[in-house]
Amino acid sequence: MTEKKKVLVGQYRFHPDAEAELKRLEEAGFAVTYNETGASYTEDDLIGVLPGHMAVIASGEPYSERVLAGAPGLKVIARWGVGYDSVDMAAATRHGVAVAMAFGSNHDAVADLAFALMAGLACEVPRFHAMVAGSEWNPDWHGSLWRSTVGLVGLGRIGRAMARRCQGFEMRVLAHDSQPDAAFAKDAGIALVSLDTLFAESDFISLHAPYTAETEKLINARTLASMKPTAYLINTARGGLVDEAALSHALTQGGIAGAGLDVFRDEPPVGSPLLGIEANVLYAPHWGSQTGNADAGAARLCVDAVLAISGGNSPAGDVLLNPEVVS
Repeated sequence: MTEKKKVLVGQYRFHPDAEAELKRLEEAGFAVTYNETGASYTEDDLIGVLPGHMAVIASGEPYSERVLAGAPGLKVIARWGVGYDSVDMAAATRHGVAVAMAFGSNHDAVADLAFALMAGLACEVPRFHAMVAGSEWNPDWHGSLWRSTVGLVGLGRIGRAMARRCQGFEMRVLAHDSQPDAAFAKDAGIALVSLDTLFAESDFISLHAPYTAETEKLINARTLASMKPTAYLINTARGGLVDEAALSHALTQGGIAGAGLDVFRDEPPVGSPLLGIEANVLYAPHWGSQTGNADAGAARLCVDAVLAISGGNSPAGDVLLNPEVVS
């Protein structure tokens, strides 16, 4: 009897709507191992559990040279998401491991959260919530989104989805992207500007850029000082884009008005200087993409990639980061 190929699901928590998609692996004859630890796998966890699996549906756990070297039978890393900073791409390609992404599955969900954080800050929800919860009743003025200026750092799928939401409030939309689509920006009424202009003129700055060596600590003491003291920062991208100590100082010393944060450098952010700032900060646990529709869509794309590559084919769409491995 031929032994079943094994697939590891590294995502430790997912919406019930995604279960039907994952079940397709078993229906196709794969043996599926689920992460039942209740937490993200560490590098050592992966070294212990990954060998023997031909594919992994990956969350944010680290796929380093050390991990990949210890799993010679691995052929596919299918990322449950759109960021791949946790995957050593050079090592994956060197070891013949195809890396597939769930591009297009979660951009609306993340944009929803980014916009919700922005609206909550504009209307000063944290302050009024604390006031009423503390048995105070002191109605006061607050800011608004209407016809204000938003600066989007990154104009990919999520940045574009955010732009559409902002335009519904007649906001002036500025954007900066390392590889801008000028034709799209013109058609959409988005002004492509330098980072300096974006920081100086925006009432809200929303980060939608990938985490790379170039974008690490993009938000730092210098860039924070160039923002309006009345401006807000929204980060639903990656925690590494922000110098947390510098942002904490700006928030507590009045350098900027507030921040909405779904991501942190270390997650969970134990000991982060950003924790405990209550008056002008909204927090979320890196869960912007976790809706039923987004989870099911990500699972579907991951399963499609595993099934295609295990059969010697390339998955449909532009989802492979290193297609040369499959070809």
